[in-house]
Amino acid sequence: MAQRRTTSTYGFARTSKLLEGQIRRAGETRGFAVTRLLTHWDEIAGDMAEMARPVDVKYARQGFGATLTLLTTGAMAPLVEMQKEKLREKVNAVYGYNAIARVRVTQTAATGFADGQVAFAPQKPKSRPEPSPAVTAEARQVADGVGDESLRSALEALARNVLSKQDK
Repeated sequence: MAQRRTTSTYGFARTSKLLEGQIRRAGETRGFAVTRLLTHWDEIAGDMAEMARPVDVKYARQGFGATLTLLTTGAMAPLVEMQKEKLREKVNAVYGYNAIARVRVTQTAATGFADGQVAFAPQKPKSRPEPSPAVTAEARQVADGVGDESLRSALEALARNVLSKQDK
């Protein structure tokens, strides 16, 4: 009798596999034949990713090169304009051929309009207030018996966070 193969996923699939088709279809409606341009924009554009976002790719009627439209704020537009040729080369490296012939820069308000509803720069995390000396001393006491220095500091940080939450 043959043994049945059992899987450890129990019918679950990776989220990336579930959303891959939907992302590809949404990107293709905007002209993005390679969705990697959207999903890895920060890696492709480098420092320029904070200044501009890709919005659209329009192909010419004869098919000779496309136009990539970037959305940026008014203050960043001159900087993006100066570096758009370098950015075009980076994007074409992703496509693997000279797919993008032109880069067009579109300006919008800092919070954006219809296409640019997200902020361009990533938000900085809010700083936490320093815990009280009593909380710090108690956290140090909790992690005192641990011999490994890195584990002790991690446990102390965890205890500090837990105890400072309890104070509130």
